[in-house]
Amino acid sequence: MNLKINTMKTIVNDGDVLAFLNKVENEKRKTDSLQVLAFMKEITGHEPKMWGDSIVGFGKYHYKYDSGREGDMCMVGFSPRKTSLTVYIMPGFEKYDDLMQQLGKYKTGKSCLYIKKLEDVKLDVLKSLIKESFQYMDEKYNQ
Repeated sequence: MNLKINTMKTIVNDGDVLAFLNKVENEKRKTDSLQVLAFMKEITGHEPKMWGDSIVGFGKYHYKYDSGREGDMCMVGFSPRKTSLTVYIMPGFEKYDDLMQQLGKYKTGKSCLYIKKLEDVKLDVLKSLIKESFQYMDEKYNQ
């Protein structure tokens, strides 16, 4: 018998988003996080939820890989990490070349946008990136 056990750490929970953000030690990162919280809430129309113990996410989608692994994840989110504010753009960045060229100073991973401080990027471009990626995920997964 082959039992699959869910070992996902990043699952939605009832954690207190504001309590989590208020515990951020770096004051600048805390201020930036509260600002991102406000505009993600406005852009998505969703209430923030804790995903795992360190990601603030908005919306939800269900994915299934060819391997059979499946799960749920937020459609957009962020985390105030020690080295940067990490914004999760779930579709990745390939389809957003124009916005990425205008954004400012950042680094990326597969779906992670690493920002040292919000002043390093153009907020209107960041908001457009969040809005477009959220709409893409909503259309793809929540038809």
